[in-house]
Amino acid sequence: MNVISRQARLFCVITLLWLPVAETFAERPNIVLILVDDMGFSDIGCYGGEIETPNIDALAAGGVRFSHFRNNSRCCPTRATLMTGLPPHQTGIGHMVGLRHDRGVPSYQGAMNRNCVTIAEVLKPAGYATLMTGKWHLGMRDESYWPLQRGFEKYYGCLTGAFRYFKPDEVTSQNEQVTSRESTTDRPYYTTDAFTDHAIKFIEEETASDAKRPFFLYLAYNAPHWPLQAHEEDIDKYREKYAIGWDQLRAQRYQRQIELGLIDPRWMLSPRDSAVPAWDSLDADQQKLESLRMAVYAAMVDRVDQNIGKLMTSLNEMGVDENTLVIFLSDNGACQEGKLLAKPPFADAEQRNLHPGAGASYSRPWANASSTPFRFYKHHTYEGGAATPFFMHWPAGIQPQENWYASNADLIDLMPTFLELSGASYPSQAHGNAIPKLPGISLVPAMKGLKLERESWLFNEHESNGLVIDGDWKLVANAVAGKNQAKEEAWELYNLKEDRTELHDLSLQFPQRRKQMAEAWNQWASDVKVFPVPPRRPRPHKQNGK
Repeated sequence: MNVISRQARLFCVITLLWLPVAETFAERPNIVLILVDDMGFSDIGCYGGEIETPNIDALAAGGVRFSHFRNNSRCCPTRATLMTGLPPHQTGIGHMVGLRHDRGVPSYQGAMNRNCVTIAEVLKPAGYATLMTGKWHLGMRDESYWPLQRGFEKYYGCLTGAFRYFKPDEVTSQNEQVTSRESTTDRPYYTTDAFTDHAIKFIEEETASDAKRPFFLYLAYNAPHWPLQAHEEDIDKYREKYAIGWDQLRAQRYQRQIELGLIDPRWMLSPRDSAVPAWDSLDADQQKLESLRMAVYAAMVDRVDQNIGKLMTSLNEMGVDENTLVIFLSDNGACQEGKLLAKPPFADAEQRNLHPGAGASYSRPWANASSTPFRFYKHHTYEGGAATPFFMHWPAGIQPQENWYASNADLIDLMPTFLELSGASYPSQAHGNAIPKLPGISLVPAMKGLKLERESWLFNEHESNGLVIDGDWKLVANAVAGKNQAKEEAWELYNLKEDRTELHDLSLQFPQRRKQMAEAWNQWASDVKVFPVPPRRPRPHKQNGK
């Protein structure tokens, strides 16, 4: 009798200890983080675009849509902050990834260092399954830099920064390079399709397991990054749409953005880029080539939307969609890289499957349209380079919000958000190193429609382009690098509430504010080791042609 009583008491104690954990577990959401590559601010329907994105638009409408969210203006610096919550310089990616970007100092080593922890490294000990498909671009010198060595349990994708869609040179599954590229659809192999279908497979395997863990999926599409490659069936939907040209397209998108409430009518549409010719100045043959470039780009965005729809359908069928937080954003603004105008034989479908080194981009004229209503592009910290579509969708945790969420938010805020929702702990030490404190704040208040209470300013730097944001005020500059302190005269000052398209520089009108913000940026730059940027290391001398 005494033995039974002791067993009963022990059972009660275990049950009481387990119940709070079980209740907390049930409340923790699955997390799906979707990143697209080189997509402009106005490309998707819910941000003013004409490209057919019904699945993305529905997710945005069912959650909270941000009008003032910013990235790091370039691919791998954004990915570094996205994964760690830290400025990219503190992760070792002060510029870009690769050996030629290793400047021999910690903040410019050209790969993600071990002085930071990834979202996967934080969520995995908290009981999450950590899954990734798509573009890594955070270092590939050896396996120690790859996803599975940075907290992910499963990975399928491409490690490098640019690759073909139909025939990527290298595909990695777990830690193995695979040469077989088997299509997961009834069409030829295509990375957007493959990344989605492997993500669905990973989630199916996890939900079918006995562990019943919540999952974190990082789905990093390479679309719509160059080279321009899409299924012909998708291109056909857009072949005639862009005959109107980029000037009319910009005007149409701008008007839709005003109607959506995304853009204040006081913010004037920025002028056409001075390097871009007027559409009507092109002859008919050139217009045909140019409209095809944009048609292929639109088809790439369209295919992303189709695959996001497929993913959401699968989550619904698995019964996990209600408690899954879906976040969507782009890694930088529209991409202006590539030749200004298209040249034959781009119209030939086979040419669109060329290696990225020779590959076509839609370039500055159409990037100018993708950036609507802003000026500038990828690389730059003006709104055209740093502003991104961003929304959070979570049926169990977010009531759909009709109005745009206008508080300034940044990549640094995602790690704190995931920590709060998951109950995970952020370490002060990891990998034998001290880990910097997180500068961001949680976005959970935004899920409730509450204003973010940010105590510090927002900062950024990439490739000598700087940014400081203090409420409605933004300080921005091109080419502030080269010296340990940025010159005050290099900065431009804008009031985002009155002039978000950054057309009226107020730096001479408010010199004291410019000085104060420039000094704050200099201090931040010193703290995270932005300057000085060391010169490139000389490449090894080649002997005998080797």
